[in-house]
Amino acid sequence: MDHSRSPDTNTQPPSPTDNISLGPSANPNAKPTDFDFLKVIGKGSFGKVFLTKRKPDGTFYAVKVLQKKSILKKKEQNHIMAERNVLLKNVKHPFLVGLLYSFQTSEKLYFVLDYVNGGELFFHLQRERCFCEPRAQFYAAEVASAVGYLHSLNIIYRDLKPENILLDCQGHVVLTDFGLCKEGMEPEETTSTFCGTPEYLAPEVLRKQPYDRTVDWWCLGAVRSMKCCLDCLHFTTGNPECTIAACDILQGLLHKDQKKKLGVNMDFLEIKNHVFFNPINWNDLYHKKITPPFNPNVAVVPTYFGFVLRHGLIRGCSWGLQVI
Repeated sequence: MDHSRSPDTNTQPPSPTDNISLGPSANPNAKPTDFDFLKVIGKGSFGKVFLTKRKPDGTFYAVKVLQKKSILKKKEQNHIMAERNVLLKNVKHPFLVGLLYSFQTSEKLYFVLDYVNGGELFFHLQRERCFCEPRAQFYAAEVASAVGYLHSLNIIYRDLKPENILLDCQGHVVLTDFGLCKEGMEPEETTSTFCGTPEYLAPEVLRKQPYDRTVDWWCLGAVRSMKCCLDCLHFTTGNPECTIAACDILQGLLHKDQKKKLGVNMDFLEIKNHVFFNPINWNDLYHKKITPPFNPNVAVVPTYFGFVLRHGLIRGCSWGLQVI
């Protein structure tokens, strides 16, 4: 593989008619040749995500490369800029992937993102089949904290699923992929765009009815990191109160009546105050003072065959890596 090759060799400045406003994230001095593009670690409708190494300092980044032609043809410019807006705000929260800067050529947009190398939660679920309740509780708390932060900015996420939840090198959650986010959603406001991943869609979305920010709490309940703890609960704990608390929060999150769903009244505050999260010190959680229940134990060292790991090899997945 030619590691020095860029996905866009045209480094000439774009003409004004080709420019897409990147706002405060724009770095006018950046160019594709600043990076070694090592591996494709994600694909989407408008482009790809690459694992890259920035040449000046050797730092690894995930670079999202989007085709301008596809964006403009499908009139998706507003959605792409909404994703950029959300990414810019994410740097203020520990469990959301952040945008360092962006730049463009005449044909492509480049988003330079945090590189998260602990693997998708989806992969770890497949590998282990289920999590014990304390581990599921930890992940659910960090995800809820991230979603609650987005809600505080009047943003609904709309695509919460294990594939969009990564683990960092320490085992903390990092939420990614904000292409379906909706900005400007006041607490009582609704929207009706049909979007998301079918397995995790709330009933009101499937019925094509107006919905509010509680669709994100439905998705939290639908994510297997919560549901799987019930599958194995009677094997992993002898405390019956844990079972009751877990069942109760799932019933609340997955209530089919939108007006009775957990979080409908006080949003994130209602979630964090549920008895299921009683063991969680939310201030310590936010500041990453709680030791994660699982350490991915990864060390990013490029090789021609993949990436060296303390216990084997790892392969690309979304914006992170998977353990083999």
